[in-house]
Amino acid sequence: MNQAITSIVLRSLICTTIFLFISVPSSTFAQSTNQNELPLGISGLPETRFVQQLTPGVTYTSIKRGKSSFKEYYSVDMGFFSDLKKAKVTKQTLKKHGFDSFILPIYNERYNDLYKDVLGYVIKSGEFKTQSEAIQLKEELVEKGFLNVKVSYSGWEKRNITGPWSIHIIEIDRNLIHRMTASLALNTVQGRETVSSIAKRMNSLVTINGGYFIMHKHAGTPGDLIGISVVSGELNSEAINNRSAFVLGGKYTVITPVSTSLYIQSSKGAVRTIDGLNRTIGKIRGCGRRSNQQLKHNITCIKHNELVQYQPIYGTRTPAGKGTEVVLDSKGTVIKIRNSRGQSIPAKGSIIAGIGEGAEWLKKHAVIGEKLMISTKVMSNQIPISLTKETHIVNGGPLLLKNQQYMIAAKKEGFVHSDKSFYKFGIKRNPRTLVGIKPNGNILLVVVDGRNEQVSVGLSLEESAILMKALGAQDALNLDGGGSTTMAINGKVVNHPSDAAGERTVGDAISLIME
Repeated sequence: MNQAITSIVLRSLICTTIFLFISVPSSTFAQSTNQNELPLGISGLPETRFVQQLTPGVTYTSIKRGKSSFKEYYSVDMGFFSDLKKAKVTKQTLKKHGFDSFILPIYNERYNDLYKDVLGYVIKSGEFKTQSEAIQLKEELVEKGFLNVKVSYSGWEKRNITGPWSIHIIEIDRNLIHRMTASLALNTVQGRETVSSIAKRMNSLVTINGGYFIMHKHAGTPGDLIGISVVSGELNSEAINNRSAFVLGGKYTVITPVSTSLYIQSSKGAVRTIDGLNRTIGKIRGCGRRSNQQLKHNITCIKHNELVQYQPIYGTRTPAGKGTEVVLDSKGTVIKIRNSRGQSIPAKGSIIAGIGEGAEWLKKHAVIGEKLMISTKVMSNQIPISLTKETHIVNGGPLLLKNQQYMIAAKKEGFVHSDKSFYKFGIKRNPRTLVGIKPNGNILLVVVDGRNEQVSVGLSLEESAILMKALGAQDALNLDGGGSTTMAINGKVVNHPSDAAGERTVGDAISLIME
């Protein structure tokens, strides 16, 4: 283990915990007192905790906090505006059509790493006690030609609310870290699978959803992880440079910025960067794969000059299209060259595909019977991370806590490429999946339900950081959330996934396997 990561790990292991967590052999119910209530919403809210020791060293806690308030309401969102003048123009247009509306300023939160007081303005029409009334208004607005309007609930964005919140927490003793693993859905890059299915397939005690992944073909390869993925020491997806990730190393774990470096070298010494690994060539989800590129969460950047390596974990064939492909055997020897893309991937080899200048590089330097040497490095703060069979890395972001300090790296890690997108992602309450490391080295896996005003309203990024610190985390990271947020215990989902269709299929997961 390198010196920098060693120091982080040692600090995580030798410090004592600052939070007392109930851990008992049998299930218990407890009513919280104001002294130790969670710092979510106004103080003094009702809060109950169900605590169960699943196995020695593994504790499950379910917390129900708060309740719906008669002060909250349903309305119709008419759009987000960075410019107040434009918002006022839309408000006047609504008035001319006979619709009342109001402008809601969207304020930044104190721990986000962007220096703005007001991110923008949302126009809302109506204040209804029932969702059906808001839906009726929405239909009337659409008939009048207003497009992209949505029904919303005030508790998803108002501060100092009464909740409710539904929170599920797994605490894992540091001595069980070696039993934690990441896994790809269906064991392929292109696969998607529900968390409960992964849990049953892995025969896990606990499984939660993992990192960000591509959902739709127009954005790239569905199921492909958006950022780094390492499973059992095998790099399956390149990093979005220096975005924080959750690293499991067998006997240690750390939340740290991660980058990857991939190079290819011909038999005569010509060297070129490999731009991607096991993804659609020319489509870069999240952008920023190189250090000089801006990261843009949930945006696909297009590039016309690329080399991408495809391994058997990707699937049976590479994506078809124009360009050049070189087939390598298990030793890196060139066994086939084709002036088009869409070849079968050898079971014990790989394919290097090129478009534009990347294709020209392959035509010039790939020779049948000669080797193309591939170099792969995974780094944290420019220091290599050793990849062994016990190494697992799951992408995420933004960082929430570092050394018990609030450090929400939203802008730094590419989640603030527009005020509108960050309002929806970071300020508005959403379901969240979170991971944390306590000072004593224990791991916290946390899911918080959202988008359900009767069950749980969700969390903003700041509230996520506040929650993780209250639970005793020293370092904490946001993972993929929204409809992906799921926790399964013994293969059974214990939370309330927010998608209308039920549990979402995801790209990867984190599991605790005890057998």
